[in-house]
Amino acid sequence: MKIRSYFLPICIFLLHLGMNAQSGISVSGTVSDADGAPLPGASVVVKGTTTGTQTDFDGIYTLTNIAPEATLSVSYIGFTSKDVSVNNQTTINVSLEEDTQALDEVVVIGYGEMKSKDLTSSITTVKAEEISATPTASPMQALQGKVAGLQVVNNGSPGQGPTIRVRGIGSYDTGASGPLYVVDGMFFDNIDFLNTADITSISILKDASAAAIYGVRAANGVVLIETKSGAYNKKSEITYDGYSGFQVAQNVLKLANSEQFATLARESGSAPDIQFIDNAMQRYGRSRINPNVPNVNTDWYDEILRPALIQNHSLGVTGGSENATYAIGANYFEQQGILKMKNEYERFNLRSKIDFKVNDRVTIGGNAVISNATRFDPENSAFRLAYYAVPILPVLDNNLANNEAVFPTNYANAQDLGYRGGQNPFPTMDNSELRSKIRNVLANFYAQVEIVPEKLTFKTAYNHNFQTIERREVRLPYFIGNGFQRENAELVKRNETYSNQIWDNTLTFTDSYGDHNFTVLAGSSFRDESYEQLEAKGLNFPLSGEEAYYLDQAQTIVQDDVGDDGRREYGLSFFGRISYNYANKYLLYGTYRADGTNKYQEKWGYFPTIGAGWVISEENFMQNNGIFDFLKLRGSWGKLGNDKVPGSEGAITSTVVTTAFGDTMVNGVNTTSNFTSLKWEVTEEINAGISARTFNNKLSLEADYYVRDTKNAVIPIEVPLIPDATRQNVGEIRNQGFELALNWSDQVSEDFSYSVGANFATLNNEVLDTDREPYIDTGSAEFRQRTRVGDPVFSFFGLEVDGVYQTQAQIDADPSAQFEIANGRTIFPGDLKFKDQDGVEGITADDRVMLGNYLPTYSFGFNLGFNYKAWDFSAAAMGQGGNSILNRKRGEVIFTNDTNWDRDFAVNRWHGEGTSNSYPSSAGIRKGWNQQLSDFFIEKGDFFRIQNLTLGYTINKGGTLKGIPQTRVYVTAEKPLTIFDYNGFNPEVSNGVDNETYPIPAIYTLGVNIKI
Repeated sequence: MKIRSYFLPICIFLLHLGMNAQSGISVSGTVSDADGAPLPGASVVVKGTTTGTQTDFDGIYTLTNIAPEATLSVSYIGFTSKDVSVNNQTTINVSLEEDTQALDEVVVIGYGEMKSKDLTSSITTVKAEEISATPTASPMQALQGKVAGLQVVNNGSPGQGPTIRVRGIGSYDTGASGPLYVVDGMFFDNIDFLNTADITSISILKDASAAAIYGVRAANGVVLIETKSGAYNKKSEITYDGYSGFQVAQNVLKLANSEQFATLARESGSAPDIQFIDNAMQRYGRSRINPNVPNVNTDWYDEILRPALIQNHSLGVTGGSENATYAIGANYFEQQGILKMKNEYERFNLRSKIDFKVNDRVTIGGNAVISNATRFDPENSAFRLAYYAVPILPVLDNNLANNEAVFPTNYANAQDLGYRGGQNPFPTMDNSELRSKIRNVLANFYAQVEIVPEKLTFKTAYNHNFQTIERREVRLPYFIGNGFQRENAELVKRNETYSNQIWDNTLTFTDSYGDHNFTVLAGSSFRDESYEQLEAKGLNFPLSGEEAYYLDQAQTIVQDDVGDDGRREYGLSFFGRISYNYANKYLLYGTYRADGTNKYQEKWGYFPTIGAGWVISEENFMQNNGIFDFLKLRGSWGKLGNDKVPGSEGAITSTVVTTAFGDTMVNGVNTTSNFTSLKWEVTEEINAGISARTFNNKLSLEADYYVRDTKNAVIPIEVPLIPDATRQNVGEIRNQGFELALNWSDQVSEDFSYSVGANFATLNNEVLDTDREPYIDTGSAEFRQRTRVGDPVFSFFGLEVDGVYQTQAQIDADPSAQFEIANGRTIFPGDLKFKDQDGVEGITADDRVMLGNYLPTYSFGFNLGFNYKAWDFSAAAMGQGGNSILNRKRGEVIFTNDTNWDRDFAVNRWHGEGTSNSYPSSAGIRKGWNQQLSDFFIEKGDFFRIQNLTLGYTINKGGTLKGIPQTRVYVTAEKPLTIFDYNGFNPEVSNGVDNETYPIPAIYTLGVNIKI
């Protein structure tokens, strides 16, 4: 009875729970766009829960057991999400509006902004989150592999910025091929002083139409940078972003070890080299493993390299009231070098940006960046010395420990083994300190007046950048042995001061009449640039420490090394722009700029451009086409100028001439002048492109084809009766290529989204005209580069290897070899066989051909990212190919045989019939025949790299937990893997000639981002 009395209440209670569990309702309906077309794959989620579904092919969804008071969150990629209250409804149809944010996104252009969908030019914008993912001192390093047509060549040395090229090289003067950087309206030649955390976006203006508004400084592309700002009516937000990590040298070049080196020396047949091995065994003993090898096996790269720390800390405050916005920040960055010496970079930045509404029509603002950096440069010759240093030499020699003449310590000396040079890199590294103090002050002030609200606006802006560089080079004396010493303490002081002022005034009119929409801009710009340099060198100052590193304490001032230099340049420009569209379908864009300068005899240059676009997707016949959500054809033409070439140069030369008049010798003077009057180079470019979005805006496409011709290129010309070449504006260089960028993004559910992107670019560089010159040679006679019509600039020029002579019979059967032997050459098995290009007996200078060029013919990049709840992951990869590298390190055996060899040669050398058909023997490489510049020394520069891997987790994402700041913790691996065949540290060599390249390290960091 008692059990029954409990059983009935329990059953009633369970029945009640079951009824409550089944009290939810079923909801179904369709999700469509504004035109009623179904949206398959749309996400329908009960807000605040994990309950949800996706629409089928017809846009239909069904949810069961939904609380009557629930809210449905409906989302679809490319459309604005919408929340809908159920309110006991069983049928809910949802119409989503297309999210045009991506198309309506404002893109920064010269002296203004424009919606992305209205662009007729080729502009790529990289956002802050992509930039900050890369731990680096220079923001431009973060763009490597992210922008089609942008080449970023890194430099591993701390504080040294990368080499940047936009769509190739358009100038014979490589120093004049960098882009123009515009930071909040201020012009720069580099932006290495900027903190990446202060940047909102970087826009690359690649074609002439986009860049021509900047006139004579835009021939090599423009990089526009916006720094972070506050926002009106925004509560103050404090952000900390910091990371710490370490750098390690990767792909360290392997050199021959002692056993391999001894084998090479004995194979060479060189009596002195064999004797040096014996001398080392007598001095340092014999190896226990191989008694024919000295008991020393120094890996010089391992000795001079080290792991190095890197850290970055940024603190910022942003916000705003009804009438003012502000952004204030501080940053500290430190990067130690992986070279084991005083080699590091330290920078401290302060930044502020304020905008203030004076009234409804007047806004004023200012921006200031103060950067204070100290950089200790490497002694780059250390890498060169380490490459050549023999492995049978230790770093320190105990035999010198008690030698009072040796100081500051007992460094080993290769001369003690019989070699001609000391070879040890440590005396140079340990007794050199190369310091630069770099201070930048960027100040900007503007005032903007709305003369006619929302129609006519006047803006005046003043920008001033002031930079000082205090250079101090200290080289202390040392003595290891006669011929391996630095006798004098040397001190070089160099002070450089740069001042750049720009005053811009613009008037902008914007209006619409029916379907006619246009913006007109007119403006003027005044530029004042100055540069001063003072340099002196002193010898033999007290060695008491840094307090003695002043010229007034030097015993001798080297008069020939005292220099005082400077320049002053002015520029005045007038420019205008019109942007017009009809019904958002037909686009027209044009600019015109007149630049005046005191730099050239030709005072004014005129640079027009025009662009047009057709938004095909806005046409009636394209409505509901089912393929393209957006499709635009665009094209442009324009001219730009390059004022980085020097204004004029040359000299008047007088030569005493003696001749006879009758029976009398008469002395006279013959005067010639190679003075030239130069002007800016002019780049003319045609660009055609397609912009498209498809698959419900999930996939975006940008494709461009361009032809960029640099006319009036400055090249050296030989003039009759004048002893030296003169530089004249008579060359022409063409760059042309194709660029493609694809990006796919999808919001799979409320918790999961992902994106995939890729870009690809080609580049064909070709010299079109060298005036009267059949070719122009650069580089030394031993390592020739040649510029010739029909080939790329600075192509490597030499002999083509056709194998290796394997036997004497092959030599006897080769007419070219027999001709050379008959003329005094010695050729043996193991020597390189060169291709006879002209069919004339022997191998001569006429058999040389173009062997490659250092500009990559193609490049590519990939990126992948996903977000799942609080987790985020991103990966990026990039690569390039078609370029060549001159391995000059290996080639400089022509200057001395007293060197080590890289392990690649030691392993693959010819040492008997059939052992190699591409590498000479150890005896052959020491002969002048094999040391001629050939494609044995020219290697492929192709590479593929995992650029960046980042994994992060965000605590309190969305800010739902009160009292806990949103905190993201992340780890990164920067450049963890690079795959290439080149026989060097890395294939990133800015000018294609690898003599002493600083290794590019892999970087591993742990970071945190906190928002309060």
